[in-house]
Amino acid sequence: MIPPAPIPGKHRVDTWPRTAQWVALLFLSALLAAGLDYAGLPAAFLIGPMIAAIIAGTSGATVRVPKVLFGSAQGVIGCLIAASISFEILVTFSDEWLLVTLIVSATLAASSFLGWFISRFRSLPGTTAVWGSAPGGSTAMVLMAGAFGADVRLVAFMQYLRVIIVSLAAALIARLWVDTGSAEIPPHIWFPAIDWPAFGSMIATASAGGLLGRLLRLPSPYFLGAAILGGLLHIGFDVPLQLPHWVLVSSYALIGWSIGLNFTGALLSHAARALPQIVGSILALMAFCGGLAWILSHELGIDPLTAYLATSPGGLDSVAIIAAASNGVDMSFVMALQGCRLVFVLAFGPYLARLISRWVRQ
Repeated sequence: MIPPAPIPGKHRVDTWPRTAQWVALLFLSALLAAGLDYAGLPAAFLIGPMIAAIIAGTSGATVRVPKVLFGSAQGVIGCLIAASISFEILVTFSDEWLLVTLIVSATLAASSFLGWFISRFRSLPGTTAVWGSAPGGSTAMVLMAGAFGADVRLVAFMQYLRVIIVSLAAALIARLWVDTGSAEIPPHIWFPAIDWPAFGSMIATASAGGLLGRLLRLPSPYFLGAAILGGLLHIGFDVPLQLPHWVLVSSYALIGWSIGLNFTGALLSHAARALPQIVGSILALMAFCGGLAWILSHELGIDPLTAYLATSPGGLDSVAIIAAASNGVDMSFVMALQGCRLVFVLAFGPYLARLISRWVRQ
């Protein structure tokens, strides 16, 4: 059910001081994250703050995560991915290039068809529907959509809503598929002893990687820049990257807030008319990708959770967080598919958007 548009009044959150808004957001985020973590859900410290931020955003909260903090959080997650990958990811690309290409092409074709289908209802313009349905990095898709004439607000709504639905579904499925009956989960060490060379390497990699990403004009430059640079340093030179738990949790929260706070009451009201089609397209794309995961698992013997996360149409960073938090997942295969799909979307997205827009006008 869509929340009603904000009504001015003394109980509106936007009348609160900014400090009070941040305190309320922190409290609600901690409460939800602790509950999800106690339930054993992966990525609880991402999803909890995300849900809290949605509640705050639709209640009129005016606070936003500063860009420098959001970029820093993406850089930390990029280092997390870099520390998790190995030379095996290159082997995956070389050995499974045909399989990866077929799966990515099928997913892109399915999302484009769904974008065309939504646009046929005349609720959304063709380019908006295509960019909103594109299974790539949500932030990159929103930025590119504006450059190609789409309604950025609706693209953001579609992208962030899919990230939330897919993240929740992936976290729940990870919880169901991972057998923890005989495994004892180690306690979180929030403040481990700092290995200053490794910790400094992580900070330097996140900073330099973000700068490199901006210079190369990469989508999600801080995340991809840090992941690429960190991967090269980690694989090629065995550079250690220390990621204390408190740094990771802080980064998860910043990313969750950045996504959730974009859900304002005005944006939801603007998108209300197209909501059934949007949700239906998200569920259809999830079902299609689930079918691809089933084929990978049953026909090729790939671990079911690895197959599901690799084909999941969620945000690249969100899926990476869930994969890193789940035991037994082949991180190399997940990132190979997810990264290849993002490249395909960036390469062919503008052409598909223009093509489908012409089809809709005919």
